[in-house]
Amino acid sequence: MTQKKKILAALAGETLETPPIWMMRQAGRYLPEYRATRAQAGDFLSLCYNSELAAEVTLQPIRRYGFDASILFADILLLPQALGADLWFVTGEGPRLSTIQIESDFEKIKPASEIHDVLNPIYETVRILRRELPEDTTLIGFAGAPWTVATYMVAGRGTPDQGPAHALKDENPALFQQIIDRLVEGTIDYLSKQIDAGAEVVKLFDSWAGSLKGVDFDRYAVEPTQKIISALKDRHPDIPIIAFPRGAGERYVGFAEATGADCVALDDGVSPEWAAEHVQKSICVQGNLKSSHMVTGGQALEDETRHIVKAFGKGPHIFNLGHGITPDADPENVQLMIDTVRNG
Repeated sequence: MTQKKKILAALAGETLETPPIWMMRQAGRYLPEYRATRAQAGDFLSLCYNSELAAEVTLQPIRRYGFDASILFADILLLPQALGADLWFVTGEGPRLSTIQIESDFEKIKPASEIHDVLNPIYETVRILRRELPEDTTLIGFAGAPWTVATYMVAGRGTPDQGPAHALKDENPALFQQIIDRLVEGTIDYLSKQIDAGAEVVKLFDSWAGSLKGVDFDRYAVEPTQKIISALKDRHPDIPIIAFPRGAGERYVGFAEATGADCVALDDGVSPEWAAEHVQKSICVQGNLKSSHMVTGGQALEDETRHIVKAFGKGPHIFNLGHGITPDADPENVQLMIDTVRNG
């Protein structure tokens, strides 16, 4: 199409009258059609690696809601699995990984160049989506940022405070840096292959960036992200990249400049007025409605949605949640949010 897609226009710095909209985890358990397809796949990982079914669940929220972007259905822990970690999911509890705690554990990890045999089904999902999506819908690929993925690889699971990763980086910084470096290499190759397959935008999810303070934030959130973005821009100069250092607080300021990101996704811990003044003045921002509004709905959802649209209305903005939609969300509230964004 000759007219630029809305998401790509915002990422290029354009201020649009109505912000484009998509939603983190928009393909997920809150949708009955997703639950049916996941049951057909058998389990979560089987769904991720079944290209046809993964494409189907990615398309479901586009059919239902007409979002401006579609995000590839996958998981941030597929990369460590491709690097040789054991990965499984415990029903009701989440992911489990084999752990890296000493050098001999790290020696079992594969070189970054060997990830693609495992990840080829993900690239096939991207190719299917690029064929099947409406022509005005932007396709977003993604990966976890190295710090967040490393926290799982060290602890073997999600933890409330990322304590095991903090302990390893303090007690054996050389080993921890090796983990980060391998993840940087793997993430560059993984996202590059997604772009080759048809992703038009890629996003780095640093879900646990907020637990990093001071120089650790620079070393483990900023520097790895900068290396990944720099390498991707060398290979794919025109690809827009969204960074999401969740929980960064005041460190959102200057994050895009320090990393080369085209857009910073904001969690709901910062006010839109503050972010408009301190972050959006130099970059496209994405966010930042509380996910809980998708559960409770009503006038509060409409009011806060209008508040965010107005606060970010003088610059490039992609409307989104401040974190992923939760399984207990009401699909009707998602429609209410979209109608409020688009109709005022």
